[in-house]
This record gives sequence, structure tokens and C-alpha cells, in this order.
Amino acid sequence: MNWKFWQKNTESKDDKPKKKKSRTREWVDAIIFAVIAATIIRVFFIEAYTIPTASMEKSLLVGDFLFVSKVNYGARIPMTPVAFPFAHHTMPITGTKAYWEGVKWDFRRLPGLSEIKRNDVVVFNYPQGDTVALEQQDADYYMMVRAEGWQAINSRYTIVSRPVDKRENYIKRCIAIAGDTITMSNGLVSVNGKPEKLKNTGEITYDVVFKTADFNPAVFEDLGFNIAEDIRSTMTQNVYEFNGTEEIMAEVKKLDFVQSVKEKTALPGERESDIFPFDKNRNWNVDNFGPIIIPKKGWTVKLDSATMPLYERSIRIYEGNKLEKSGNGWLINGKPADSYTFKMDYYWMMGDNRHRSLDSRYWGFVPEDHIVGKALFIWMSYDTNKKFFSKIRWSRLLSGIH
Repeated sequence: MNWKFWQKNTESKDDKPKKKKSRTREWVDAIIFAVIAATIIRVFFIEAYTIPTASMEKSLLVGDFLFVSKVNYGARIPMTPVAFPFAHHTMPITGTKAYWEGVKWDFRRLPGLSEIKRNDVVVFNYPQGDTVALEQQDADYYMMVRAEGWQAINSRYTIVSRPVDKRENYIKRCIAIAGDTITMSNGLVSVNGKPEKLKNTGEITYDVVFKTADFNPAVFEDLGFNIAEDIRSTMTQNVYEFNGTEEIMAEVKKLDFVQSVKEKTALPGERESDIFPFDKNRNWNVDNFGPIIIPKKGWTVKLDSATMPLYERSIRIYEGNKLEKSGNGWLINGKPADSYTFKMDYYWMMGDNRHRSLDSRYWGFVPEDHIVGKALFIWMSYDTNKKFFSKIRWSRLLSGIH
């Protein structure tokens, strides 16, 4: 080989100036990098979340913006990995699905810093969000069916199913963890036989009797009430229904035009049809239910008429078994079974605004594969009812969540 010829050709190739990227190409590369980086951070480390409803008041307010940690409990590997970036389940303009179910991965979670503890504020996928009426997505499909019947709902709406990680995100307080026994009596929760009084930021409903109909509503605004949301008139003259904390209601009781303040709870034995497990043989309601044992991985439950209403959905839907009634017994995946051993841990979640929260009392257990992360702190908060700079709740900025 001619050494000089090879050397000359090599040098000429190396000396050629590299083609500079166009401005458009630079922008495209930067956007792609930013999307990938943001997606990795959002999936594996931390994600922003907005409080849309009053179910956690006064702990969390409508208009609070939170950061939710994926690291604390361990990041969940995406179960539906092919999805449009930053869209949860629906495309913002077209209204079509923002994910493709052609690729599905089994539930796996990276190691976390801790386990879920009682009283943690947790973000999770809505357990009953597996089936949705597209034209009425804010409503629970199963409640609609119980109220009007399967045929009426399915003929009127477009019904779709969603994978676990594409169901709506909810935020509640973890009241009981796997293996706990929970009961509620006259509005007071007990876990493993120990009463757990509502935290001082939690709200319940009170009946307030006024001595006169002539009073200034501004007094209640000064105390921190939202007049439109927290105070409602009743059919009885001078009697109003208040929603507030124990602390704030103590201040209401001191007002000279207030005759009495009394907690309003459902009576024991008054059955509510939408209270889990929707069993006609259980006279449970929003303030009185249980005992219920929260399923724990490896725990074996006997299958009978008393336990099946509680655990049937977990066995069939959450853990993916074919469950059939056979005579006086049960078939699981075609085989006779008189007991079942759970494959996952489960949790019991409730809102701090006890009488205005759609929580485990209405849909039961939250499986571990539905857990998204732990709420860390509020980075922004604003009140839509205020104007200009007064919208921002300055005292809540960068405050922790307890």
C-alpha cells in the first residue's frame, strides 16, 4: 500500500469541517432531550399534582399545587409504557386515548426509602377507575350502575376500560395498612381496636342552631369559612349545616347568636347502599362500619358468604383471577377453593373532609400496584374566589404536608 496516499486521504477526510446543525435541528434536539429528561424525572423521582376537590380539607385545599415523591415508596415501573408524554389517559385536544395497550408490563416497583405508614398522605390510581363512562368521567361507573342498572348505563354512554396506571389520580390519607383491622363508630375510626381521632385539620359536619335569623355572614368568613361551600341551610328554620374543623367549630359555639353546635353523624344501623361492600346483609353507613381486615400479602382468608362481599373484587379484578360461584362453593381459575391467599398488600384511604370525600368507604381497598407516591409539600396555592395578588395563599407556599 502507498503510505503517503493513504495518509493524504485520511488527513483530507479528518480536515473536512463538520456540517453545522441548522437552528431547527438544534431546537428539535433540545426539545427531545427536555421531554426525555422531564419524563424520567416525572416517572421515577417527583411529579406535580393539583388538588381539584375539597375532600382533604383543611389539610389540603382546592388550588393547592403539590410535589409528589416517587422515591419514598419506590418508583413504579410504567405498566403501559407506550404513551404520549405528559398526558395521563386522554389527549387534551382530540379527546382520544393518550396511550397504547399493545405493550403491557407486569407490576414492578423500584426499592423505596420507606413503606407506606398510617396517616401518610398518598396519591394513588382510583381503584374503581378500571371502567369509565366517557361522557360522564367524573362519576363512578359502578355507582351509576347500582343506581340505574347495567343496561341503562351501557346503552346511554360509551364505556371503556383503563389499565391500572392510566386510571384517575386520587389523594387521600392512609388510615390503615395491610393486616390492620378497621372499624368506624359514630364517625370515630378505630384501627386495631385503638380509636384514631380526626386530625385537627380534618373536617366533619355539624348542625348549628341560631337564636335568630338576623346575623352577619361576614363573621364566618373571618373565621375561615367559605360561605358558599361550608355552610348550607336546612329545612328547619334557624338551623344550618356547617362543615368545619373541631377547632373552628369551637369558635362558632362562642358566638352570642349561636344556640348550639352538634356533630352530625349517621345513626348505627342506617344502611347506605353505596357503602362498601354494598352488601344488603350489612347495615353500614359512612359513619358506622366494620370490622374489616385489610388484606396483606401472604394472608389466607376463608371464602364464605361473610368474606366474599369484602374480598371478591380484590381476588377477581385486582389480582386477576377467574372467580365463579359453584353450588355452595367457589371456583378460582376453574378449581374448587374454600380459601384464598393474597398476592399483594392493600390499604384503606380516607379523606380528611370526612363527610365530603369519596374514599375507601365507597370503594374499598387500594392495592399496592395502584400506589403512585407520597405527597411531600405545597409549592403553590391560590384561591380562585379572590382577585389579583390576594389569590395566592402566601402562608401555604413551600409548606409541608402532615
